[in-house]
Amino acid sequence: MLSEYWPVIIFLAISVGLGTALLVIGGLLGPSKPSVEKSSPYECGFEPFADARMKFDVRFYLVAILFIVFDLEIAFFIPWAVVMEDVGLTAFAAVVIFTLELAIGLAYLWKKGALEWE
Repeated sequence: MLSEYWPVIIFLAISVGLGTALLVIGGLLGPSKPSVEKSSPYECGFEPFADARMKFDVRFYLVAILFIVFDLEIAFFIPWAVVMEDVGLTAFAAVVIFTLELAIGLAYLWKKGALEWE
C-alpha cells in the first residue's frame, strides 16, 4: 500500500528541494546593495506619516471581503455559461438559486449599510 504513495513522495521531495535550491541560489548570486533609501518603508511615493501598526477601520476589511465574494461569483458563472446547453434544467435551477442567495445577501448588506463609506 505504501508503494502507491512513492510518486507523490518523490514529487514532494523534488519540489521542496528545487524550491529550496532556487531560493538559496537567488540569495547568494542576486544583487544586494542595501541603503537607507531601500530599507525605508515606502507608502504611496512619500514618507510614511503614521505608525505602520495603526488599526484599520473594520469597514475596510468588510468591503475587501465583499469584493472577494462577489468577484468569486464570476468564477462560478463563467464555467456554467460555457456548458449551459449541456447541463440541463437542474443545473440551471441550481445557478438561479445560487444567484438568488447572493442577491439576498447583497440586499441585506446594502440595507445594513455595509457598503456605505463615511
